[in-house]
Amino acid sequence: MNETIPREVFSYFKRLGKNNNRDWFNDNKPEFKELEKEVKQFYNQLYERINAHDEVDKLKIFRIYRDVRFSKDKTPYKTHFGGSLHRKKPELRGGYYLHIQPNNESFIATGFWEPQKDDLFRIRKEFEMDASEMRTIMNNKKFKSVWGDLVGDELKTAPKGFDKEHENIDLIKKKMYIFTKKFTDNEVASQEFLDTVDESFKAIRPFFDYMSEVLTTNLNGESLI
Repeated sequence: MNETIPREVFSYFKRLGKNNNRDWFNDNKPEFKELEKEVKQFYNQLYERINAHDEVDKLKIFRIYRDVRFSKDKTPYKTHFGGSLHRKKPELRGGYYLHIQPNNESFIATGFWEPQKDDLFRIRKEFEMDASEMRTIMNNKKFKSVWGDLVGDELKTAPKGFDKEHENIDLIKKKMYIFTKKFTDNEVASQEFLDTVDESFKAIRPFFDYMSEVLTTNLNGESLI
């Protein structure tokens, strides 16, 4: 039977948003710990489901405590749950992320959030040489129906050493390569949510297979691992 995200998660975070201080949180910590326990069960089941069709080496569920050292926002607590799952390196690349937040702000994301400098350069060089396979993947009807368009921060112009007039400059100037999919609170709390998330993550595989091949070979197609 599928684990579910309890609806109480949304009401709890809404209340925390209005009372984001240590006194309120400590008074209501037992409720949070119970909700956290149920949500972790969901993440763990998702981890098992993904590992049935992929190889994920670890699951990381982020703590509720915010790092406020370098932020203007000094509220001490997050008002969402977040968890990431990383594919087995070095042969497999990419990762999965699930974000649970009230007011229909929940989403899943997948891809390459902040690629290492060398990986980013290798991806850009690949697109400089040939982006046809990437475009075939992105424009596939089934893929697009699940994930929509590629998103993420990008440079205003070409990276150093690349031609700003290049036919694939739209891909080359990206600083990250990610896809996201949003969900309503009702969708997240449904019995089918686990299946939907898992099926969505399955649909990303052509992208992951392609990027893993790119990042484990040189421009001549020779293995680097």
